[in-house]
Amino acid sequence: MVYQEKFKIGLKDVGRKKEVSDKAILEYLENIAAYHSDSVGYGINTTDITHLTWLLLDWKVEVIKRPEYGQILTIHTWSRDIIKCYAYRDFEIYDDKNQLCVVATSKWLLIHNQTKKLVKVEQNMAQQYESEIHKLAFKEKQIEKIKVPENYQSSIIYQTKRKDIDVIGHMHNLYYLDLAYEALPESVYQQRPFQQIRIMYKKEIKLGDIVIGQYTYEEGKHIVAIKSEDEKTLHALIALN
Repeated sequence: MVYQEKFKIGLKDVGRKKEVSDKAILEYLENIAAYHSDSVGYGINTTDITHLTWLLLDWKVEVIKRPEYGQILTIHTWSRDIIKCYAYRDFEIYDDKNQLCVVATSKWLLIHNQTKKLVKVEQNMAQQYESEIHKLAFKEKQIEKIKVPENYQSSIIYQTKRKDIDVIGHMHNLYYLDLAYEALPESVYQQRPFQQIRIMYKKEIKLGDIVIGQYTYEEGKHIVAIKSEDEKTLHALIALN
């Protein structure tokens, strides 16, 4: 089943050229994924009943054409594949002329919201999503991993604040991109928005945690590794180009 919603590009969603920002795109995708889960009974409104929640593990986004302020977007999403505790979800964003603007894929993990343990997706739950196993946003079924750089050119330090925390007590997925932007050198930051966004979430960040954003440029990509203060824990990898 392909689920769809319409979103209007607002003022906070655009950059200097009045084009939709990278963060706004991720926000639209995150919201429609949640709405789809709501519609089949496994969203945030039913968590107290099901005790299940989806954790985002990966984003892969490619911008083909960047819509502008005021346009009404039509966003399609569908469950592509469900394997044990994991689910793949794809997306397409169309502008008000029905032109394909963005394609994206993502990977999610199902957990128990109290025990935090992995939960296998049962058949009756999977059936509710009516997965479109032959419909792919990208040619590749799997999301390629980002190689962890060995050396970095610069870094920043950041302590998470109350505004960063989401409904399950972790740093919100969107704010990892914010942090990565802050770690970019000014000359690279001014190049935004980026046409390709790849995020790997590895370990949650909680309120008060001090993290380091380490930047480097490798193989044509701007890469930011978000690590713990002692650099022993990798929280996320973000690749932009």
